[in-house]
Amino acid sequence: MSPTQNTSRFLRLQQIIGNSNASPPLDPIIPISASSWWAGVAAGRFPKPVKLGPNTTAWRWEDIQGLLDQLAAEVGQ
Repeated sequence: MSPTQNTSRFLRLQQIIGNSNASPPLDPIIPISASSWWAGVAAGRFPKPVKLGPNTTAWRWEDIQGLLDQLAAEVGQ
């Protein structure tokens, strides 16, 4: 694999906030509602999404992991 090749993983919103109606159900990484997630994105508390296509929005795994690390550090204080 070339060092310049992009190896980012992407997560869709349902993979981040979970979806109990999916088959199989998706457990949340961050258990909040979609509206709370989008409000956090708009306020700059959560990472900005990446448009992968006209109807496909996702987040970089690295950005979500950074958010989780930040939230864990805040709880640990």
